[in-house]
Amino acid sequence: MKLGEIAQIKTGLVLSRKKAKMDFDVRAKYELISLGNLDEEGLFNTKPFELFESNTVLDDRYFTKLKDIIFRFTYPYTAVHISKSNVGLLIPSSFGVIQVHHPNFLSEYVAWYLNSKFIKHELEKAQSGSMIASTNKNILQNLEIKEIPLEKQQKITDLLQLYQKEKLLHEQLVKEKGKLVQAVTTQLLINEEEQK
Repeated sequence: MKLGEIAQIKTGLVLSRKKAKMDFDVRAKYELISLGNLDEEGLFNTKPFELFESNTVLDDRYFTKLKDIIFRFTYPYTAVHISKSNVGLLIPSSFGVIQVHHPNFLSEYVAWYLNSKFIKHELEKAQSGSMIASTNKNILQNLEIKEIPLEKQQKITDLLQLYQKEKLLHEQLVKEKGKLVQAVTTQLLINEEEQK
């Protein structure tokens, strides 16, 4: 089925229209998703979110909701499924928002499928000579999403969640190992200096 048949697709906020120009214009501050917050596998990385100062209180439709999929319109066309820990982030116009409403599709599965090599290849084929590879809402609506039984969609989703947890744990382990190496090498240098 086409993505436009199983989901509603919107675009994020054009930030320039709502950005406060001066400090006294600021009516609200929001955590903002930027291109730098995502990795190519469809995960949020550990970079902090930017703070957007708005000249007005913004409508709820511009913020992430549970089970939304945000989709990066520029290469590498990354889709990210929104979990509880990422609800309430401001979505800029460089992203689309996909809300799956068809009962035969899990939003997690659709996000995974949008990150597949097949879909990325389809999006690359749809580009026509522009310097910056990008896509849009109309192209997204016409993407074919393979329908498989819900049980298999859930298995894919479970496997993906396990991988994401393992990846996060691995990254944390590497950071901790880096701290340990730094502490040990620093101590060795201090001991060497004391022996002189």
